[in-house]
Amino acid sequence: MSLRAAQVAQHRDGSMMAEVAYVGGYTPDTGGSGAGITLVELESLVRLGVTAAPGPSFLAAHPRLPVLYAVGESEQGTVSVLARAGDGTLTPLARRPSEGSYPCHLAVDPSGTLLAVANYGDGTVSVHGIDESGLLTGVSIFPYRDGAHAHQAVFGPDGVLYVTDLGADEVRRHLVGAQVTSHPDGPVRLAPGMGPRHMARSGEHWYVAGELDGTVRVYDDGWREIRAVPASAAEGPNHPSHLEVSGGFVYVGNRGPDTISVLSTTTLEPVAEVPCGGVWPRHFAIAGDRMYVANQRSDGIAVLPMKDGIPRFDGEVFAVGTPSCVLPRI
Repeated sequence: MSLRAAQVAQHRDGSMMAEVAYVGGYTPDTGGSGAGITLVELESLVRLGVTAAPGPSFLAAHPRLPVLYAVGESEQGTVSVLARAGDGTLTPLARRPSEGSYPCHLAVDPSGTLLAVANYGDGTVSVHGIDESGLLTGVSIFPYRDGAHAHQAVFGPDGVLYVTDLGADEVRRHLVGAQVTSHPDGPVRLAPGMGPRHMARSGEHWYVAGELDGTVRVYDDGWREIRAVPASAAEGPNHPSHLEVSGGFVYVGNRGPDTISVLSTTTLEPVAEVPCGGVWPRHFAIAGDRMYVANQRSDGIAVLPMKDGIPRFDGEVFAVGTPSCVLPRI
């Protein structure tokens, strides 16, 4: 860490700065230009360090331990475990196979005992045990039929692991108990051609972005569709990427129009649609009163200040190669 970075990383009382983010993306061995996992101080946008990792296109943090997990999105997919020091720097601890090809998402359950990995390439879902130190233990493997493309894993509040499958137009379900097993009711079947990518739960509703048909859809707790709307009002192709629900709004990144849409959680009516500050918004995260957008094809994290829940791009960009994930941490 440089002297300037060390100074920025500390409060005036000598304690470490609370708001930093880890940026994952594609490295040269996975078709990108990134160097690995980049640590950035959010307020100043000072780069605090870089940890080498192969194609860390998505990151997740342990809920209790200073441990980070990263996919290695390649044909022979991997999962890396990294220790997080007090100053935010990372030290690689272990790496193992993701048990599938091109893993693109991973998630830790609220108890911090399971890590689920969505392998996009062959559709395999793997669920890894996590021990008391954050290292990975045994693994359960759930292959799927040809044409499957697992895209996101979400641990629900009902003891179910949900996985979007873009290739099958389904949300696959697994019961989480003493063991992880396939749900007896099978997957949730969504609209044909939708291509579900990312989803989020708020209250008794699920919100899902359709990458292939350019929609956002809302479902009740029993997965009955309530409404479907275009994710963007712009003309031309749109491939929605990440979706989040926060503060009474649904936010979705639009690849093609290169915008962030803001929708009402109650009606899905459009509230605003703003430029994302770059090209191909792959992912975004909200931290405090700002949104940070990973614009994959313009090599930068755009900063969008938010007022009354609406983000606005003011020209500020943190340069980083081929970013695909922003993970704020305290």
